[in-house]
Amino acid sequence: MKIHKKTIEQESRSQIEFIDITHEVDEAVKESKIQNGQVLVFSGHTTAGITINENESLLLQDFQRLLYRLVPIDERYSHDLFELKRTTRSDGRSNGHSHCKNLLIGVSETVPVENGKMLLGSLQKIFLVEMDGGRKRKVIVQIIGE
Repeated sequence: MKIHKKTIEQESRSQIEFIDITHEVDEAVKESKIQNGQVLVFSGHTTAGITINENESLLLQDFQRLLYRLVPIDERYSHDLFELKRTTRSDGRSNGHSHCKNLLIGVSETVPVENGKMLLGSLQKIFLVEMDGGRKRKVIVQIIGE
């Protein structure tokens, strides 16, 4: 069994953004030379997640509106009170809403690899979902198999 790891770096530009990283993940699978196994795509961030869906611009707008509706920015989030207490490290953002959105999206996806290719459906794409943009983000891609 082989394990291959690659880090993908992305920079978001907006508050909520769906960044298609399918091509970069596919390149990592090719580089690994692993024919059969699985690829794990993982975001090590608490305000950016990973999901799989269709890359259609109006659908992505629907996803953004859904996240804004389910977890509005203007709610009162207890997490944001840490800025008043100053007991933890802060980057100056009141981003309780971003953490809550991430809870809905999740931080990873796993895709089977067969004959050196990801077994994504014909319309499926892998997205880094930014919920606290713009930021620099790192995504870990780990391919395991033979």
